[in-house]
Amino acid sequence: MRPDRRHTPAARLFQAFLFLLAAFPAQAQPVSGTYRVAGTVVNAVTGEPVARAAVALLAHGDGETVGAVETDADGRFAVDRLPAAKFQLTASKRGYRTSFYLEHEDFSTAIVTGPGQDTTHLVFRLAPNAVLRGVVTAEGGDPVEGARVQLFLLPPEHGSGRSSGHGPSGRIAQADSATTDDTGSYEFGNLAAGKYMLAVMAEPWYALHPSGNRTGRKAEGAALDVAYSTTFFDSTTDEAAATPIVLVPGSREEANIILHAVPAVHLVVDAPARQDGSIARPELTQTLFGLQMPGPVSLPSADPSHAATAEFSGVAPGHYELQHGDPARIAEIDASTSQRIDPGEGAAAVSVSGTLRTGSGAVIPDEATVALYATDGSHRPDQFATAAHQGVFRFDSVVAGNWELWAWSAGRPLPVVAVSSGGANRKGNVVTVRDRPLTIAASVARGQSEVEGFARRDGKGFAGAMVMLAPKNLAAYEALIRRDQSDSDGSFSLHDVAPGQYTVVAIQDGWPLDWTNPETMARYLAGGVAVTVTESSGKSLNLPDAVPVQAR
Repeated sequence: MRPDRRHTPAARLFQAFLFLLAAFPAQAQPVSGTYRVAGTVVNAVTGEPVARAAVALLAHGDGETVGAVETDADGRFAVDRLPAAKFQLTASKRGYRTSFYLEHEDFSTAIVTGPGQDTTHLVFRLAPNAVLRGVVTAEGGDPVEGARVQLFLLPPEHGSGRSSGHGPSGRIAQADSATTDDTGSYEFGNLAAGKYMLAVMAEPWYALHPSGNRTGRKAEGAALDVAYSTTFFDSTTDEAAATPIVLVPGSREEANIILHAVPAVHLVVDAPARQDGSIARPELTQTLFGLQMPGPVSLPSADPSHAATAEFSGVAPGHYELQHGDPARIAEIDASTSQRIDPGEGAAAVSVSGTLRTGSGAVIPDEATVALYATDGSHRPDQFATAAHQGVFRFDSVVAGNWELWAWSAGRPLPVVAVSSGGANRKGNVVTVRDRPLTIAASVARGQSEVEGFARRDGKGFAGAMVMLAPKNLAAYEALIRRDQSDSDGSFSLHDVAPGQYTVVAIQDGWPLDWTNPETMARYLAGGVAVTVTESSGKSLNLPDAVPVQAR
């Protein structure tokens, strides 16, 4: 089961509030029935019982609390007088990660009460929090106050030992950020197990950045014209040499960073006037692990002889992306020395505009979010746009290359299954951008069906299996995939399924698999159940045969 809204950060805060009420069962919704949900909460690492953990049972439909109890000294809990229904089970305790029963990624297993269902011998494995802390200091050992510490979570490496680099599922995500205190200390608590990267951005408190510090010309106060380059753990300024930090449940890791002050760089860039009289002000950004971070703000030139230019002062040496000129160009800048940027530097940034349409040509009625992701594994920043009217969207500055086009509407995916341009039609969601503006029409498969069924082994419902709907359309494979986790009775529901031919597979402990790779999943397809979804399938399509659970 995928409890969509209850897995958002804001919803987790709401869940924490529910757990504060767990010691007061009177706050729960009154229920009446003959069934019971009971079990033991244990430490996921040591297996020891967790006493005084708050356990809550939530209604499947609206998330209302129907039962809230506290575990005893042996970690046992029980919620009685329940009707035959489906519930979500959650647990929390200080020092542990609040989680749902058998939680994996954004999925969990719901508890189904009713005749023949064993719901009284549950083992809820609660993972201790992982904590990452450290101190940021200058090369002399002085603490650096106000440093911005950025934490990034790497995508799973799956069983293949590699990350899937395409699409939203295979991209590094920013996990958290913090600011160091007056001792240079920072801390990230309540972290999930995973592999993380750390980056620190700061400025020396004593730095002075005189304007007009152009190449070949010394400015007054140049000795204090210094900066800290973005520094990664373990104290390197080379992103490629950054050391990953591996956290396991309950780990307490320390990552200290030393910053070194170096002469600051000044970049002078043309700021031409546009036809409408506005100024094409240049923009400097830094991309960390594929995510775009704002850079220094340009100021008008202080030199009257360069009135049509702008200057970035006090820039830390490093690698940046510069958008400048009119029409815009995007240049990769290795800012190792102060310099004047040539107006012709970089590749032309062109507009990519288009429309979203269903396969039948119908307009997408709701506002949609559209994104472009680089497909070549480069650190080109992601692009986002809004399709607000008649499915029309526009990206203003896109460099040449291959990009994947993704779309969502009302929180639901809109799989892009084909892209046409200039009379040529290509299956899948890859858009090729060259050196001129591009207009495309994207055909999306509006998924409105749910595929429901049961995952079983030896004739019994199997809880916690990874259930996957694998499309036969390889061109739009990742965009059409749907996943769920089987509930305690083996039931599952795959949402927002677009018309097409699929195979449903259920895999025990399938979460480490690289499910985005058709070759990896091919070995399981022969043991799956075929299903065809059509426009006339309706809102719910029930599989007549159970899906056999396969071993990973």
